[in-house]
Amino acid sequence: MKYRFIYSAVIALSVLSCFQLQAQSKAEKNGWRLGMQSYTFHKFPLTEALDKTQELGIKYIEVYPGHRLGGKWGDRVFGYTMDGQTRKEIRELAKSKGITIVGSGVFGTDNPDEWEKMFAFAKDMGMEFITCEPAVKDWDLIERLAKKYSMKISVHNHPQPSTYWKPELLLNEISGRSSLLGACPDVGHWNRGGLNATDCLKELEGRIVSLHFKDIAAKDSDGNQDDVVWGQGILHVTEMLEELKRQKFKGVISIEYENNWDNSVPDIKKCIQYYNEVTGKIF
Repeated sequence: MKYRFIYSAVIALSVLSCFQLQAQSKAEKNGWRLGMQSYTFHKFPLTEALDKTQELGIKYIEVYPGHRLGGKWGDRVFGYTMDGQTRKEIRELAKSKGITIVGSGVFGTDNPDEWEKMFAFAKDMGMEFITCEPAVKDWDLIERLAKKYSMKISVHNHPQPSTYWKPELLLNEISGRSSLLGACPDVGHWNRGGLNATDCLKELEGRIVSLHFKDIAAKDSDGNQDDVVWGQGILHVTEMLEELKRQKFKGVISIEYENNWDNSVPDIKKCIQYYNEVTGKIF
């Protein structure tokens, strides 16, 4: 009886694993790539963040500027100040773990020279996009650089008084400009700012480059809304994913889990399981 139970348990786990792989494969076949925002692991050096990303089975990562590299690179940080050899070694380290560095952000500066350096760095690293919050005055420069480097711009929304806290503020700046310029919706920040995340996604149809995806709790007695395992909060994760499917979105959905900082991997595994269950149904 004992061995029969163990055998049944192994079969059940195998079936679940196959379903999850099939579901994620379905999403990827439709142009969705589940990624990691490295800020999730900002308490750890990038070398460890890559290990955790590999453990989770995630193949794409967006690295935040200033993430300490760790390992033999010590306190050096990720960004355009990295020398050519370090850039090469970090790319190769990620590749050795089956991970592609697809973007970097959230970047911001008022210095035009730094924008040029960031674009050149992103291109050299083989990235697809730069996640950023540009000053309004810099849009002509950023559009020119995006075209020069064939690099997508994915504009992030922090809460008020951030420049782009609601979709129309971004659309006012990029409508009529290059299709390389678009949005990186942080769906949690929208809700924290009193906006409906699904409605905001609808407003940005055709301009979504990538996402910082999450679920959050209802406000506690202090007004805080912590990140929670996807499907356990108030953001209607299934509804948002269905809206992205309706839009025929193709791009990176980055997990940004800003809670349980010291041991978030178990929670993130549950987020991935929920994502796989939902995408397995909607595709």
